[in-house]
Amino acid sequence: MEFEQSKLLDQLPTQFFATLVEKVGAQIKAGVDVINLGQGNPDQPTPEYIVKSTQKWVADPKTHKYSPFQGLPSFKRAAANFYQEKYGVQLDPAQEVCILGGSKIGLVELPWALMNPGDLMLLPDPGYPDYWSGAALGEVKFETVPLTAEHDFLPDLESIPEATAQKAKFFYLNYPNNPTGAVATKEFYTELVAWAKKYHVGIISDFAYGALGFDEADPVSFMEVPGAKEVGIEFYTYSKTFNMAGWRLGFAVGNADIIKALNLIQDHLFVSVFPALQKAAEDALNDPQRDLEIKKLNQLYKSRRDAFINAAAKIGWTTKAPQGTFYAWMPVPDGYTSESFADKLLYDAGVAVAPGNGFGKYGEGYVRVGLLIDPDRLEEAVNRIDQLHLFN
Repeated sequence: MEFEQSKLLDQLPTQFFATLVEKVGAQIKAGVDVINLGQGNPDQPTPEYIVKSTQKWVADPKTHKYSPFQGLPSFKRAAANFYQEKYGVQLDPAQEVCILGGSKIGLVELPWALMNPGDLMLLPDPGYPDYWSGAALGEVKFETVPLTAEHDFLPDLESIPEATAQKAKFFYLNYPNNPTGAVATKEFYTELVAWAKKYHVGIISDFAYGALGFDEADPVSFMEVPGAKEVGIEFYTYSKTFNMAGWRLGFAVGNADIIKALNLIQDHLFVSVFPALQKAAEDALNDPQRDLEIKKLNQLYKSRRDAFINAAAKIGWTTKAPQGTFYAWMPVPDGYTSESFADKLLYDAGVAVAPGNGFGKYGEGYVRVGLLIDPDRLEEAVNRIDQLHLFN
């Protein structure tokens, strides 16, 4: 028997990362020593104090039962306390916190919960490709807002057409930014809150890289700007802050109406997250080692960033050093597209990078370099690229 997939699945965008993984895998299988800079998967282990906490809670029979549908109240309190301590944001744990099995779930399910077919959402370009998946699954329309170097990869709010702003229901933003490494300022977020109120647009801040900021500048949370909670929410993930990508843990905070809708749709989709992981998530936020571990992680990524950017500059491949995340957004040399350049590096130098056009129209002309290997290996990748003589 054969079964056709639904028309809804047929409308989903192609997962370009899957194509990249396939290309890289084929080269490795052929015996090539590939330096993989195309990935976004943290390479460091989860901090030991979190591992030990998880082991303790997994062994506790009390955690083996169903979780409350909307998550453990104690986890919600821990998330609210974290935002109060870190960003000065006061939250009601019962009404302004939503527990998630990874922030991707919330980002993709939000259109189901808060939009109707045909509604309009605004998405950043370049941006995280799974935002498009959420739009397709929710059967909503979307228009993109360019992020360009001329505006420090921040949206130019004044350039958004009046008719588009009037129609839009939600606007997704992501700072520190994947793929560009840019960060947002309090001044920009203040303007954004005023713009959102003017046009009655909900702001969805994807703060996945919220802990990863360099040059002694902590990334700004959208929630810490006055009025932000009135107009939107913010997603926070454990994947990057605590190297817990495979554990699938996150939460959203902010506007009570949006949080209520997310909690309701999750009542129908999940029974929250394994209680042992929720208890470990509380400990991750509450333990005194938290800030020390985050500081060490930032120092590691900064050393990698500096090693790569400095090595690349020596061969004439220059860009503004990223201010957050663990990516470098690198320009493509003349005569190449993002994809042809990425293929050139993979097949002729054994270096894998992510072509920028996979993140949107305005990603063309760039490649994303993941700084998720040791500095000496990053420098080796640049040396291999130098042998291709692509830069003056």
